[in-house]
Amino acid sequence: MDSKTLEIIEKLEKTSEEFWNVSHQTGNFINMLIKLAGIKDVLEIGTSNGYSGLWIAEALKTTNGHLTTIEFWEKRQCLAKEYFEYCGLSDVVTFKTGQAYDIITNEINEKFDLVFIDANKQEYIKFFEAVHPLLKKGGVILADNIISHAKKVQPFVDAVSSHNEYQTQILDLPDGLLMAYKLQESLCRV
Repeated sequence: MDSKTLEIIEKLEKTSEEFWNVSHQTGNFINMLIKLAGIKDVLEIGTSNGYSGLWIAEALKTTNGHLTTIEFWEKRQCLAKEYFEYCGLSDVVTFKTGQAYDIITNEINEKFDLVFIDANKQEYIKFFEAVHPLLKKGGVILADNIISHAKKVQPFVDAVSSHNEYQTQILDLPDGLLMAYKLQESLCRV
């Protein structure tokens, strides 16, 4: 990771509670997963100030990939845009502002290798229903705050865990990260 991106990541870690950013460990895990799997097309639901997006975009720069990121609050997304520009990562990012569910269902037609969900916890289930058809076979859904907001995200966790096209695991990263792999073939459940 270059020095400018590290500088901004360290700066944003000081404001993580205000902007509800993922942990450093979670950001690093997502970054490594993208590089390891050669992921190219990522959808992020919940840009906030750009912290997780910087981890994602930095990895996508190495895989020649692209990030589409959605944020409801224009002020937060403007801040994120400044950070991406400063870090030289704007060329791998498309920003969308507004209600994530509406944008996903009305504006997005492409398929994704990875979808990262970190927005309104009670809407995780709606986001899953909207992104399921957009996720390529062999793709991954990552969702933050699975442990810290367990009650709010339980309908989502139940839906993904019981879906016959996904293999899931909750990772013991700070706040809890659900990882769901969209199977190439349906998994028989016994």
